[in-house]
Amino acid sequence: MDRAPAKRSQTTPSDFADEPFCKITAIVRTVALENVEQHLKTINVPGISVTKMKGYGEYKNFFRHDWVIEYARIEIFLQRKRADEVVRTIVDAAQTGQPGDGLVAILPVESLYRIRSGEKVQAQ
Repeated sequence: MDRAPAKRSQTTPSDFADEPFCKITAIVRTVALENVEQHLKTINVPGISVTKMKGYGEYKNFFRHDWVIEYARIEIFLQRKRADEVVRTIVDAAQTGQPGDGLVAILPVESLYRIRSGEKVQAQ
């Protein structure tokens, strides 16, 4: 019995507009991290996770044998309706106009659960 190959779904940001939560992942220069954190506090972002990382993309460090650069990855889970405001804040705080400033991604989140209580987090 022959099976047809699975089709890849094509999604757009508007497909996730009805999702109550999203995950924002920002990769920024480590020197910009403190400024980004301060700006996120001013708009009352409820919490962030920060991970030091290294990598390369459009911008490469040709002075190193592996081309990598140290960055900070910021992850934020929050209501979808606040995503654009948070992204604008991150970009404004981290942008130098030079290659290697980083990037920001918004991803849909189906559900959030608190480990402490096991309860599902409800959108407000």
